[in-house]
Amino acid sequence: MVRTMSPGGEPPSFESAAERGLTTPRAAGVAGVVFAVLFFAALLFLRQSVGRGLSTQTVMDNLTGSGSGSTLALAGLYIVPFAGIAFLWFIGVVRDRIGAREDRFFATIFLGSGLLFIAMLFAGAAVIAGLAAGSRFGTASPTDLATVGFARSVGYSFLFVYAAKEAGVFTLATSTIIRRSHWPFWTSVSGFATAAVLILSMTFFEPVILLFAVWVAAISVYVLVTGGRQARGGTGL
Repeated sequence: MVRTMSPGGEPPSFESAAERGLTTPRAAGVAGVVFAVLFFAALLFLRQSVGRGLSTQTVMDNLTGSGSGSTLALAGLYIVPFAGIAFLWFIGVVRDRIGAREDRFFATIFLGSGLLFIAMLFAGAAVIAGLAAGSRFGTASPTDLATVGFARSVGYSFLFVYAAKEAGVFTLATSTIIRRSHWPFWTSVSGFATAAVLILSMTFFEPVILLFAVWVAAISVYVLVTGGRQARGGTGL
């Protein structure tokens, strides 16, 4: 086996290669935009099939039938995982952008609330649209209005109570971190305002949680436009 030698006659060091680190591709900054688009589409599809304004009987017909209502619910169900994956990429991009200035306390809240948001999002979509999947594939069709009403109530609680509150905590922690990292003023102020709405909101009004998607998309665009990763131990943005 031929071993490539360094100019000084020493074999190449894996440690020195690791010290150079891996560079996050600039294109990864689009993750937040992808999340926002997929998240909006998933909520739109779910709203059309199981929305709060529909009667329980209409929702049951949508979920147990073979028409457009069932198809929209299934589309929302299958889009949600990809929205979650894009959001994970967004978390990684923001952490990479912050670099060595990341505060451990707020970083823990930032990461924990982000993961919990994804978990609540998955759970809510599974409970609501899972009825359509069970009916379509013949595994567990809902048998009465009470079952459908209960599933919709639980799913909405996951999406617009638990997920919304975790999104608010995530936005609050992220805004605090980026403010201390000297990002532009609008990034943190808009985040604090969004967090306040999400945390203090006491309603199932669906568009409220879309504020989170808009803020994530805006931060993602900023990262995409400004380019590379902040240098380790740098002075901030």
